[in-house]
Amino acid sequence: MSFESVQAHFKQWNREQDVMVFDTSSATVELAAEAIGVIPARIAKTISFRGDEDGKAILIVAAGDTKIDNKKFRQRFGIKPRMLSPEEVLEQTGHAVGGVCPFGLKNELDVYLDISMKRFTTVFPACGSANSAIELTNDELQQFSSAKEWVDVCKGWEQEEEKESIALNNNGN
Repeated sequence: MSFESVQAHFKQWNREQDVMVFDTSSATVELAAEAIGVIPARIAKTISFRGDEDGKAILIVAAGDTKIDNKKFRQRFGIKPRMLSPEEVLEQTGHAVGGVCPFGLKNELDVYLDISMKRFTTVFPACGSANSAIELTNDELQQFSSAKEWVDVCKGWEQEEEKESIALNNNGN
């Protein structure tokens, strides 16, 4: 049902035909990158966390090469980042781990987009199944996910960006 709910979600913008379905699994960042033919960083992974006392999950969509920075997360949300179990993810989002995305959600959840994705023109979030994705611009991702805002709660990607920049500068000399 999860994939179908995402398809129905994208019908609002006449984009359901843009959802890609693969013959192989795209359930992890690496598998998705391989299936699509892009670098892992361009995979927009959706991570589910426990919210505050109301029990509602918080979804963070971030670049595939990132990790949550506990300190930044705590500063931004005022709570310790605690990921949901696979059962809780399914209960809250309606999507099983491997296909979690901010579209076609079972419950109305707060979605936040991490700035780590802003370095790319387009990214590839999953579409509710372990073998699907869609290519979206950051503006489309924000619109289609009804994201509350862009946040800075991840780490690991700045170093990669810095390494790439240094490599480009060294090659140009």
